[in-house]
Amino acid sequence: MPARTTGHFTYADWQERTVGPDGAHPKLAHASVTNSFTGGIEATRTTCEYTIVYATEKTGTFTGMELLTGSVDGRAGTFVVEERGSFEPDGTVRCAFEVVPGTGTGELAGLRGTGTFTAVHGAPSVPYAFEYALD
Repeated sequence: MPARTTGHFTYADWQERTVGPDGAHPKLAHASVTNSFTGGIEATRTTCEYTIVYATEKTGTFTGMELLTGSVDGRAGTFVVEERGSFEPDGTVRCAFEVVPGTGTGELAGLRGTGTFTAVHGAPSVPYAFEYALD
């Protein structure tokens, strides 16, 4: 039976650049992001890379990979999650993520799991939920 944990993360840095076309929609962009997680997942200064499709100026979808080094419920190690989400005109971002198989190290070797988060524009931190198991 999987364990469930929750917490929050904050954006420490967001560097975005347009890949193409400039000034038109749909538009493709790339973002390099650094996050800090607290709660069940403890990880500071994660490494995250997103590919973003802007359908309009305020709507679109994204995919990304995020490397987290820290701990899950006190077990130390590193793992990667694949993220897929969307954003709406009101600034709400919805995302589902899944541990990339085989990326868990240390006490997180064999980690598998899925999670979600919903970010609300202007909120100082983003709540997440994560269900996981260790082989």
